[in-house]
Amino acid sequence: MKHASLSRRGFLAGAAAGASFASQATTPRRVPPSDRINLGVIGVGSRGMWDLENFMRQPDVRVVAVCDCFAERREKAKAFVDKTQGSPDCASYRLHEQILDRRDVDAVLIATGDRWHAVLSVLAARAGKDVYCEKPSTLTIAEGRSMVTALAKLGTVWQCGTQRKSIPSYAFVVDVVRSGRIGKLHLITASLGEGWTSDALPMPVPEPAPEVFDYDRWLGQAPWAPYSPERVRMWRLDWDLSAGAIVDMGPHYFEFAQWARGDETSGPVEYEGFGIFLREKKLNTIPGIVDVRARYADGTLLRIDSATKGVRFDGDEGWIQLTDEGAITASPKSVLAGREVPNYGWNVMAPHIRNFLDCMRSRKSTVSPPDIAQRSHTIAHCANLSIRLGRKLCWDPEVELYIGDEQANNMLARSMRAPWRI
Repeated sequence: MKHASLSRRGFLAGAAAGASFASQATTPRRVPPSDRINLGVIGVGSRGMWDLENFMRQPDVRVVAVCDCFAERREKAKAFVDKTQGSPDCASYRLHEQILDRRDVDAVLIATGDRWHAVLSVLAARAGKDVYCEKPSTLTIAEGRSMVTALAKLGTVWQCGTQRKSIPSYAFVVDVVRSGRIGKLHLITASLGEGWTSDALPMPVPEPAPEVFDYDRWLGQAPWAPYSPERVRMWRLDWDLSAGAIVDMGPHYFEFAQWARGDETSGPVEYEGFGIFLREKKLNTIPGIVDVRARYADGTLLRIDSATKGVRFDGDEGWIQLTDEGAITASPKSVLAGREVPNYGWNVMAPHIRNFLDCMRSRKSTVSPPDIAQRSHTIAHCANLSIRLGRKLCWDPEVELYIGDEQANNMLARSMRAPWRI
């Protein structure tokens, strides 16, 4: 009923600005309360606050509630929202259920740790909310498929936080590749950046969790482990809680690669690679340096490495590369001849958020919907498992299973700590 009511509101008079990138930096204008989208935010750490600020730049968004396991974070977020909106009405919660139970919340922004993304997406959808979810949207392949199925059944408008899909520099490169300016594509190199585990972190020393932090809720589906500030602060280096750079940066670049190929709902069929792990007993349980080769059925190779962030496309007549800061280079010069080359970096958020909000109103699919996100995340998870198992893995994208590898198929899912399920 909430979705039906929202769709009848129609677009704002100024929402057509979403069709033009130049107008995405919205200017303040009065929006009737009946046309506002009420947003609840779950997870207000550094990334969550960044997303929150960008959502609040959209004139039809009203943030009505924030939620976090850290008392200090949620109170800081509430203070920011209250000051920005000129009202003390934003609620502050420790439990996500308190946001999902509110009938006035139209959508939720999920910017928690990785282990919560798919679980919260489905819980929010069941509560009748649309969802903007940070990447990685899934912790495992099986979890992602369950999420896709649930969201489709519920008719949820869902956007993955792979904002590069809405940035003109990326669209420009896709057009160059798909128009044949570099010839037949044969190699895509996705470089995820350096420095993930350059320092060996000591094993955490257990201590009592502070009263102002709900550690059990923070862990979510992950296996229970003793609290320590190091474990919480560096959770991205812990396999139980995340899966490292491949799933952190990978979904951005793999979605980009699939988009350029024109094949966003499939994926490579073979994966083989290695990673450098710290051999001592340390907190770091993900590889710090990776090098994976994934091959598509048509022979195109996707190489995943730990060089400076960016993506390069090589064809038989030339190449084009885009850095994470937005710089585009190519060879030969004819690849870019006669074209106005854009220069927009990774941090352009407005078009992606605008697309989500407009799709909430139209009930159309977003530019980074669940089925496309599932495929880009599958590449990340398959790459990680090929490293952890230390051998080539053959993958069937149609049935989403490894071919002739029972051990790998058993790793499509992880045990989820009760009571969290999808």
